[in-house]
Amino acid sequence: MESLRILIADDHTFYREGVRAMLALMPNAEVVGEAVTGEAAITLAASLQPDLILMDIKMPGVNGIEATRTILRTSPHIAVLMVTMFDDDESVFAAMRAGARGYLLKDARHDELIRAVTAVSCGEAIFSPAIAQRMIQYFKHSHTNNLAAIFPELTEREREILMLLARGDTNEAIANRLHLSLKTIRNHVSNMLNKLQVSDRAQAIVKARDAGLGS
Repeated sequence: MESLRILIADDHTFYREGVRAMLALMPNAEVVGEAVTGEAAITLAASLQPDLILMDIKMPGVNGIEATRTILRTSPHIAVLMVTMFDDDESVFAAMRAGARGYLLKDARHDELIRAVTAVSCGEAIFSPAIAQRMIQYFKHSHTNNLAAIFPELTEREREILMLLARGDTNEAIANRLHLSLKTIRNHVSNMLNKLQVSDRAQAIVKARDAGLGS
């Protein structure tokens, strides 16, 4: 099996040494270079053509996000795993837009780093548990806002039920999913039909699907 060729891009010597020591325990992994600036990461990526880059965000000169974008513009086959202390939404999504395949926080355990390196090198996307949870909440919040814009006359619970109806769920299934009584679901559906000015659930489903729900 060919070795996994890794470039470490981080301006902290102590952290680079720690990562290198961890990777030394990983079968078939080889650290082929180290960069302390974004510019150096770009240069080494071009000359060494590693399989994977462990990229910090904050480095002197060009930051890790810009370096990632530049590297992948000419070498899209290189996998980039962000390893950083920044866990804010702006940094996470900027890294994803730049083409990073994963986002790991520096306080990750040894086994988490090895798992992330293995996954990203195999073409998977991977995130620290805390980052993954933030992304779920972000998209959930965005989806809720979109529904509110489409059906502003409905309450949040009614929009949730409408989405499940559009998906094909029965009242019983919705009641079980939301941990509500069947009577409560029926009342919500009745109120929702009145607000949408439709005569039955079939028309409500059509209206919801026309808005892009349930497909």
